[in-house]
Amino acid sequence: MKLALSRIHFPVTALGPGNRIGIWFQGCSIQCPGCISQDTWAFGENVTSVLEVVNVVSEWTDVADGVTISGGEPFDQSAALKALLTNLRGLVSGDILVYTGYSLQSISNRLHDMSGLIDAIITEPFKRDDPQTLPLRGSDNQMLHLLTPLARQRYANANIPLRADDKTLDIMFDEDDTVWIAGIPRRGDLNSLLQLLQHKGLSACTTEDLRGSA
Repeated sequence: MKLALSRIHFPVTALGPGNRIGIWFQGCSIQCPGCISQDTWAFGENVTSVLEVVNVVSEWTDVADGVTISGGEPFDQSAALKALLTNLRGLVSGDILVYTGYSLQSISNRLHDMSGLIDAIITEPFKRDDPQTLPLRGSDNQMLHLLTPLARQRYANANIPLRADDKTLDIMFDEDDTVWIAGIPRRGDLNSLLQLLQHKGLSACTTEDLRGSA
C-alpha cells in the first residue's frame, strides 16, 4: 500500500499528551487559507509505503505515549490511512489522534470503516479569522471528538481555554538544516520569528499560506 509522506518525527510534545510519534501525510485538497504547512499540499511527492512508515516508527512504539497523524490531509489517502492505523494499533499502547480538515459528517462512512483504530479526531477546516483559544486547535471552530474511553481519559482537559503561557511548540532540525515547527503557533508568531531572524541578519522564509492576509 502506497502512502505519500511529508515527514515523521519523535518525540512530538505539542500535539497531544506525552511524547508522541508524529506522522504528517503529504497532499491536501482542502488548502485552508493561512495554513502554516503549505509545503504539505502538493500531491504525488515523497511516495513511500505503509510498511516502510511502520518500520521507521517501530523504533519508538515501545516508548511513545501516543501517535498523532496530521498533514496534509490524511483522509485524502483513506486506504493508506486505514492500513497505517491497523498496523499502529497493534504496536502502540497509547492513544492515536488524527487531524482532518473535513467535517465529521463528510467522513462518517470512512470513519466508521476505521472503527476502533482512532481514539480521538480533530475535524473541520482551519479558519484564520476565528478565535484561537482551545488546546490542540488552530481555530476554535475545529472540533475534538473523543471516540474511546482512553481518549476521554487522556483528553479530559482539552476543552479548557488556554492560558497565555500554555502554548508550546516543538522545534525540529532536518538533516539538510531545515528548521520546522510541530505544534500550533499563535497568530503572528511566525511573522515575529521572521522579523527576529532578519534583525539578526539571517534570511528565512516560512511555509505559511499568506493568501488574503493583511
